[in-house]
Amino acid sequence: MDGTMTLAVAIDIDDTRLSANGLPDHGNPTPAYKLVADAIERLILQGSLKTGDVLPAETALAAQFGVNRSTVREGIRSLEQNGLVRREGGKKLFASRPRHADTAAQVSRAMLLHDVTFLNLWETIAALEPVAAALATERATEQEIAALEDNLARTQRSLTNRESLTELDIEFHHLVAVAAHNPALLLSREPLSHLFYPAFYQVMDRLNARERLLSAHTHIVQSIRNRDMQQARIWMDKHIVDFRRGYELADLDIHALVDRDLLAPRSA
Repeated sequence: MDGTMTLAVAIDIDDTRLSANGLPDHGNPTPAYKLVADAIERLILQGSLKTGDVLPAETALAAQFGVNRSTVREGIRSLEQNGLVRREGGKKLFASRPRHADTAAQVSRAMLLHDVTFLNLWETIAALEPVAAALATERATEQEIAALEDNLARTQRSLTNRESLTELDIEFHHLVAVAAHNPALLLSREPLSHLFYPAFYQVMDRLNARERLLSAHTHIVQSIRNRDMQQARIWMDKHIVDFRRGYELADLDIHALVDRDLLAPRSA
């Protein structure tokens, strides 16, 4: 039995049956396309529909839900925008998993709209990053440690290049989080980094903090390599505290709202 047939059997639309004119029954004010999207999303979240499973064609879904194809199409579009469904070959629909970058961008926008300050971001990062470093000492694979060491070597070669150094620092902290093997931690820190690291450019412009950054990264990688949880936590904590100190020494307002210009769509 292929993915399409499995899904056709699995969908239970008793609670989301729509009337022939595309409006929900039982006086439910929820738009019909939303009920279609919600029913499919439920299957994905419950694991009944797994990443890579094929969805029925739009005509089949329309028949199952008792709505027209345009309603199904709108529901599918909503799922695509949320990264839960992808379309291949123009027509075939597959269940998918949202990319970290897309999820992070959505949360980052929400933070900006809720008037998050740089201090708010720093406090949260100061809590998460030492935990990530400590977990990495227990869980990092040899391949992940090698990736950190490669990042360290490239950082050393890029100390005079502010832009490269910033990108390498972002990559470094991401690699540490990946090595922690905690999906909740990884997903939690990604939106923060989208908003936190643009300030890195300003700090690097105003202070000569490059050698301090390299020193901290070197000690963190050595601690992960040596499986020394205490030292990894200590050096990551120093590193994050040092960044705040640099922010303040650069005469930047730590209590200011994060720049709303960061809401602008990122170029691909």
